Amino acid sequence: MKFIVSSNTLLKNVNTIGGVINNNNTLPILDNFLFELKGNELTITGSDLETTISTTFEVESEDEGKIAVPSKILTDTLKTFPAQPLTFIQKDGNTLEIVSEQGNYQLAYEDASEYPQTPDVEEAHLTKLPASVISEAILKTIFATGNDELRPIMTGVLFQAQPDVFNFVATDAHRLVKYSRTGLQSVEAAEYIMPKKPLNLLKNILGGNNDEVTIEYNQTNTRFTFQNIVLTCRLIDGKYPNYDAVIPKENPNVLTINRNLFLSSLKRVAIFSNKTTNQIRLKLIGNSLTISAEDVDFANKAEERLPCEYNGTDLQIGFNSKFLIEMLNNLQSDDITLEMSEPNRAGIIKPVDGLEEGEEILMLVMPVMLNA
Repeated sequence: MKFIVSSNTLLKNVNTIGGVINNNNTLPILDNFLFELKGNELTITGSDLETTISTTFEVESEDEGKIAVPSKILTDTLKTFPAQPLTFIQKDGNTLEIVSEQGNYQLAYEDASEYPQTPDVEEAHLTKLPASVISEAILKTIFATGNDELRPIMTGVLFQAQPDVFNFVATDAHRLVKYSRTGLQSVEAAEYIMPKKPLNLLKNILGGNNDEVTIEYNQTNTRFTFQNIVLTCRLIDGKYPNYDAVIPKENPNVLTINRNLFLSSLKRVAIFSNKTTNQIRLKLIGNSLTISAEDVDFANKAEERLPCEYNGTDLQIGFNSKFLIEMLNNLQSDDITLEMSEPNRAGIIKPVDGLEEGEEILMLVMPVMLNA
């Protein structure tokens, strides 16, 4: 097998799928990319068994063949080349030769028959969404996923399709984010939980592109097809908790404040909080918000007063500052509202502006008990 390809084209495609390969694979063959050549089309595949990504693009060739090429040495070599055509030649003795303008390089390849097959998504349901919607949904939710391997369903993002709305939900039991989009193509009702790793890969692949992504899914796997890229992954098995049940419906105390002003103040005051609890105190009286933190062990203390718009009864409530800061960092609005009811019930953050038509974001954060 022999083919000629632009070094830049090959590097771009290798970088697209390279993130799927683990540093420590249980199967040595997974340290490789699978190269499949059919005439002038080359398909490169990377996998970690749970997630598989392939990309297909044109090269100069009339050959056919299939080999497994070491991913690290190939990627490291491609990064060093200036833009130029490269010739790849399969040699006897399981050797792949790369011919460039600078010289010749040989690396050992593996038998492609050992490479695991990409799982087929049988009896799949199908839907289509704009790439920009999926990447924005991932961006807005993935930070709120959990890391507890004993509760695997909370380590992923719930994709929930209903005839009139798509919901994307993430929670780690201390905070929850629900990102919703209406006005999209109607689909049959469906729910599945996407793992974190393929979502991060998808986010990088899709970017802000507006092309359509075809999503096929069944009970065990899902497949995303976008331009020349196909990502297949195993879904997280289990039933997602009833997230609507934990979202308080009656929140009479509503704080409206400039997001950047609130965020900057939280970042400063949080420096003086206890490093174990990251607790900050919000005190609301009239149209004044007082943010304070204290670390008794080290006699550290900070307090700031901010102007705001507040409708409700006087209230003191505590939150984990890291959660609030992360949530505000993941919003783009100028102003936000923080809806509350009691000091021991969750607060609801919503953006006031900056949303597209049919777009809705709700962020829930659990309070922490205040010391008297």
